[in-house]
Amino acid sequence: MAQSQLTANSASHVQVILLPQPPKESGKNCKVYTFSKDGTLFAWGNGEKVNIISVTNKGLLHSFDLPKAVCLEFSPKNTVLATWQPYTTSKDGTAGIPNLQLYDVKTGTCLKSFIQKKTQNWCPSWSEDETLCARNVNNEVHFFENNNFNTIANKLHLQKINDFVLSPGHQPYKVAVYVPGSKGAPSFVRLYQYPNFAGPHAALANKSFFKADKVTMLWNKKATAVLVIASTDVDKTGASYYGEQTLHYIATNGESAVVQLPKNGPIYDVVWNSSSTEFCAVYGFMPAKATIFNLRCDPVFDFGTGPRNAAYYSPHGHILVLAGFGNLRGQMEVWDVKNYKLISKPVASDSTYFAWCPDGEHILTATCAPRLRVNNGYKIWHYTGSILHKYDVPSNAELWQVSWQPFLDGVFPAKTITYQAVPSEVPSEEPKVATAYRPPALRNKPITNSKLHEEEPPQNMKSQSGNDKPLSKTALKNQRKHEAKKAAKQEARSDKSPDLAPTPAPQSTPRNTISQSISGDPEIDKKIKNLKKKLKAIEQLKEQAATGKQLEKNQLEKIQKETALLQELEDLELGI
Repeated sequence: MAQSQLTANSASHVQVILLPQPPKESGKNCKVYTFSKDGTLFAWGNGEKVNIISVTNKGLLHSFDLPKAVCLEFSPKNTVLATWQPYTTSKDGTAGIPNLQLYDVKTGTCLKSFIQKKTQNWCPSWSEDETLCARNVNNEVHFFENNNFNTIANKLHLQKINDFVLSPGHQPYKVAVYVPGSKGAPSFVRLYQYPNFAGPHAALANKSFFKADKVTMLWNKKATAVLVIASTDVDKTGASYYGEQTLHYIATNGESAVVQLPKNGPIYDVVWNSSSTEFCAVYGFMPAKATIFNLRCDPVFDFGTGPRNAAYYSPHGHILVLAGFGNLRGQMEVWDVKNYKLISKPVASDSTYFAWCPDGEHILTATCAPRLRVNNGYKIWHYTGSILHKYDVPSNAELWQVSWQPFLDGVFPAKTITYQAVPSEVPSEEPKVATAYRPPALRNKPITNSKLHEEEPPQNMKSQSGNDKPLSKTALKNQRKHEAKKAAKQEARSDKSPDLAPTPAPQSTPRNTISQSISGDPEIDKKIKNLKKKLKAIEQLKEQAATGKQLEKNQLEKIQKETALLQELEDLELGI
């Protein structure tokens, strides 16, 4: 159970320091450990006991008889160690014993024991100063103050609270709660400020939605807003195996919005920048899109499409990694998000874990059991793409967990971003390029560069989001009137010049041009609209034919009718 700490003296010199090891655990039951938030304490379970040591002097502080402990967590200021064991009942059906224990790290005494049946949200939530601690109990949120777990200081009671998230930072404390819908009523997320829970107007903000079987709530670091990913288990349209997801933005000042994602499909990941002023979403059917949004939910930068399903901001927020793990090949894109420049594109195949080092310079990727039981090991990278350290687990062993030693914010200052790969003694691994399968009938023929999907390049959306603000209903109505008058004037001018033959509408007219009906006869306007719709479809078919796509017989017949449709449209617009 060696722990490693990375220090970077400069961009060109990186040193790996292996700190002195605690007593080695050789048993196969050692499958859980945790660091304290500041990295000064370390706890692990070996199938017999849970031990706590000091990282600085490696001295054993406490040992608890908890043979079945599978979850460990320190409170933010290292005052309490929370442990969880699977809940069991006796054969005669009597209630089981409490399985969630809270230990005083200083004295080693058990402060309180609770019954916690589910692994989900097993650990109590503390505020950063440990003044407040909260648990979800029987659809209520119970609050304890100053780690006094014998007295419930406050309760938040709503009908069937399913989940809650305590805000980061110090006072005033805020809490986001989720209540699933029932009997035709919508689901909702509400934000409260502790301890103001009573009264109909106590909530800071409220957002309701119908399509939600479960939600994920994400506070930003400054506790000013929450992102909510609402998910359904089943997509009733049949478009996605993963159900349907929507992304919502809720601010503590009462503002809320649905984040409009330009591409349909699942929402794979959403992450806040540490600045709390922007967030990145990875979404859409593969190849997925990734976009950075500001607090108005306007797109700031679009990274285009690619094989990705996760996003990771560096601790200082100046670098973003877009990655494709799980059933993807492990391709990563490292971006400078201050200048929106691509730094590197390393590949970490078969990775099941990713983490930024607290210094904001190094990256850890690992292949762990039980997700994958072969080729276990970990790699330490520099963000410029160089592998600085590599460890492969022997074939008869498994790697279950790996992590950086944590440090408090501010210990490592942000450094200037470099684009040149740092030198490394570890040989670089060139990923194996798999050739596409070709059936026997095509193997002796020239290879055509055909793609299943057209890739979208990255693009800066700042100018667009700044100018294309959503118009109100009145503004849209006035805009349509202005465009209709303008078109009427142009038609009047053409009527005054009989010597000029009317020119047919050019085929290169942009497809997103808004056409306005100005004849005054609803029936004629309807016919004009239908004709333009048919001509637009013909344009799309001609574009497909130009790319080499084989058209059906009825599609070719539609293209042949283009001249007749143009003439009919011209007659209607001239009033013949």
